[in-house]
Amino acid sequence: MSEPGRTVVSELFDSKLLGAWRDKLRPGFLPLPAYLEEAMQLPDMKRSWSARGTLLRIIGRTLASRLRGKQLITAGHALQGQLLHAALQAGVEVRTEAAVTALQTQDGRVAGVTLTGNGEEETIAADLGVLINAGGFSRNQAMRDRYIPGTQNAWTKTAEGDTGEMIEAAQAIGAAVAQMEERVGNPMALPPDAQDGEPAVVHGDLAKPHAIVVDQAGERYMSETDSYVNISRKILERNKSTAATPSWLVFDSRFLNTYPLAGNMRGARKPQVWFDSNYLRRGETLAELARACDIDERVLEATVARFNGFVAAGRDEDFGRGDHVYHNWLGDALHTPSPTLGSIEEGPFYAIAVYPGDVSTFGGLVSDEHARVLREDGSVIEGLYATGTSTASVMGRGCPGAGASIGPSLTFAYVAARHATGDPA
Repeated sequence: MSEPGRTVVSELFDSKLLGAWRDKLRPGFLPLPAYLEEAMQLPDMKRSWSARGTLLRIIGRTLASRLRGKQLITAGHALQGQLLHAALQAGVEVRTEAAVTALQTQDGRVAGVTLTGNGEEETIAADLGVLINAGGFSRNQAMRDRYIPGTQNAWTKTAEGDTGEMIEAAQAIGAAVAQMEERVGNPMALPPDAQDGEPAVVHGDLAKPHAIVVDQAGERYMSETDSYVNISRKILERNKSTAATPSWLVFDSRFLNTYPLAGNMRGARKPQVWFDSNYLRRGETLAELARACDIDERVLEATVARFNGFVAAGRDEDFGRGDHVYHNWLGDALHTPSPTLGSIEEGPFYAIAVYPGDVSTFGGLVSDEHARVLREDGSVIEGLYATGTSTASVMGRGCPGAGASIGPSLTFAYVAARHATGDPA
């Protein structure tokens, strides 16, 4: 569990235990065997002795594990590895490159699946039932257009296979869906040099001192320290009245020299393609930056001046940025007197576009307390279970924090297996 007690995190895992299956894991976002709370300190290495000590601890752990012949991985990468290892140890047959194309029914009950792999079609019978845990539909633009108009799959950070076919397969046999317009929003940037065009999560960037978010008119319209779900919602809501997709993260040279930006380490030396492609806009003055972003310079100057006044007074009177523990946790603990309030006044000035991205959809199949999939009339589709982001979230329309889909996914998969086998425990 993380130190503040909010998020349960995985133990480190030796990926070499997977043998040939090791290469089947998706790459993790942390290249070092660091726990989440350790990794969050690393950007402060040049400013904090505590962060330097954390880095030395991670390096020591890395060297020790390598000497023992281990390859430690962390976070979601480690969780996936442990689950796969447990399945293999239990003798589970795991198939890859095998896509389910239909659910097979018999006498009103789901009795198996049809799948294709290596150009061949095969039907597999399921005596106890079928459990759908295949993710949501973040990568399916047609489903987005139908259920979440105004969003794009280019803004998502989900796995490539998050394409919704299993939700549609269940709908084809009468399954009900709900909350299809909901998603786990997360603000994203689109770096031109990103591998495979992957967006970059910028939620933490928005909360750092010396930066604000404005719409395309140059006006601020929310607290930049809100949750990632709420920030994405507010961008879309603002876009209904004022162009805000994308919005602009506006910051000064102190921000650029102090904090990472869109996954790139701190410092003014950024990839030249960032400037050549207009991904990173620059101006010696705020007026020049406004022109580079096609914003009314007087509006942007007034917005920044108003925010700077709040910084000087010590409170954001418009949106309460920094009023809550969560706000300050996202900021910079080394910045005083406020971890998140910092004026924007030292040029050059910069901006990048921010999009209402996501890390998952949060709507899907309707299921009951046993994880059984239901029809529109509330009746049970016997033999069909579902969990994870293939279902309408058990959290409803809220997202309490990281793991709000992973936790229920594991829990209700366990519940489904117990029910299917007739085990009341």
